[in-house]
Amino acid sequence: MEPTALWEKLLIGALVVLVVLWFRPGIKAAFQERRKASHEEWMSVLIPIALVAAFVTLLIVLT
Repeated sequence: MEPTALWEKLLIGALVVLVVLWFRPGIKAAFQERRKASHEEWMSVLIPIALVAAFVTLLIVLT
């Protein structure tokens, strides 16, 4: 496979910047809502993430 050309890297970078600008209002609102979240809400997100990370680590160790 060929290495990525310079113009492709620039195009990908421009697309990333456009996506970040496009989602900026939603990201700002999410950060404001984050401050209002309770401990139980945080645990309902963090526990599945920890389980997935542990499962991926297990798969890496077993291969």
